[in-house]
Amino acid sequence: MASSKDLFARAKKIIPSGINSPVRYYDPYPFFVKKAQGSKMWDVDGKNYIDYCNAYGTLLLGHGRKEIISDVKKQLEKGTLYCAPTEIEVDLSELISRNFPSMEKIRLVNTGSEATMTAIRLARGFTKKKKIIKFEGCYHGAHDYVLVKAGSGAAHIGISVSEGSLEEASKNTLVVQYNNSKELQSLLEKEKDVAAVIIEPVLANMGLVLPEKNFLNEVRKITSENNVVLIFDEVVTGFRMSTGGAQKYFSIKPDITTLGKALGNGFPIAAVGGKSEIMDMLSPEGKVYQASTYAGNPISVSAALSSVKIMNKLQPKLYPKLEKDCTKLVSAIHDLASDMKIPHQINSISSMFQIFFTDDPVVDYSSAKKSDMIKFKKLFEVLLKNGIFIAPSQFETVFLSYEHSKDDIRKTISAYEKALKAVK
Repeated sequence: MASSKDLFARAKKIIPSGINSPVRYYDPYPFFVKKAQGSKMWDVDGKNYIDYCNAYGTLLLGHGRKEIISDVKKQLEKGTLYCAPTEIEVDLSELISRNFPSMEKIRLVNTGSEATMTAIRLARGFTKKKKIIKFEGCYHGAHDYVLVKAGSGAAHIGISVSEGSLEEASKNTLVVQYNNSKELQSLLEKEKDVAAVIIEPVLANMGLVLPEKNFLNEVRKITSENNVVLIFDEVVTGFRMSTGGAQKYFSIKPDITTLGKALGNGFPIAAVGGKSEIMDMLSPEGKVYQASTYAGNPISVSAALSSVKIMNKLQPKLYPKLEKDCTKLVSAIHDLASDMKIPHQINSISSMFQIFFTDDPVVDYSSAKKSDMIKFKKLFEVLLKNGIFIAPSQFETVFLSYEHSKDDIRKTISAYEKALKAVK
């Protein structure tokens, strides 16, 4: 079998930059995966890794969860795509709505980008206004209206506004600082043509940045007072923070919600949903057009239906275990870095965390960028060498899954100790 080095050389000749998503690249080349199961991945070079990238938060239940695979196999025998309605689409939408009561009506789509694009179009159609407000460093997919001061790969590469994006699109996207409700209030007092505010309730695309106390409540209050649609982009946090996502965790009801990632536990599916009066704007009965050949794909729908049922069933022990494991890891890493006198901050919540090499608290995009990227790169390299795979960018997040064992946690702490010594 070809090595990762050889495969990357081949890939470079036929795939731009050798990878199909920018966040997958790191120097000198990424490892190529052979298989994955539970909490682990194996590469073509014969190495194995404890996986904390978890498909950027998708694999809450780990790789290859047997019940999901079984349900998908059963569906495969019935067909892969019909482009006609199925009962399981209705079952899944009802199940999502029970978990997310703010999603009174739901349309299934394929990706988080498609979900946020539809949410923004819906908000514009509903309000008859043009502009949207996003928060600096938030990542809402790779379409023109949200690729303005975005997080994730765009932040890692240093792209503020993507070339090829229409200036007419980006000028209708206004950007404010996360955790700064006064700036949001001030902007809405001046701008009267704002259709929506879109926000990651917990930022998982510029490292991990948490909302300060009352910030999300203030955002909800300000948008309501100004008749602006509030979109919660829960592509990352949906089902990961709780079965009702961040909105249940923080007790806030947005107007529109987007879901993805953990919804399908590795299968391509997303959803957009919200108030009935807004969702009814969608065609064919409404005049906001959205369509997709693969929407409601029975393979992905069966996977999502299985995933959500498992999460609901495991709920009493699923989230406490994830939080306990995350707290143990964070506490150990903090103690190690403190003992070594390495300036650092660790932000964590639920089953997510990230370390920043800086003296200052990380509360927004500006403070996240102050982190020592060279130290983080070294941390990533040593962790990888010691069998721990985290996302290769400072502007991503470490994600735990239900499959991480006590032994995984022990080995991870040991690897972080070696990595921190190398950083020091």
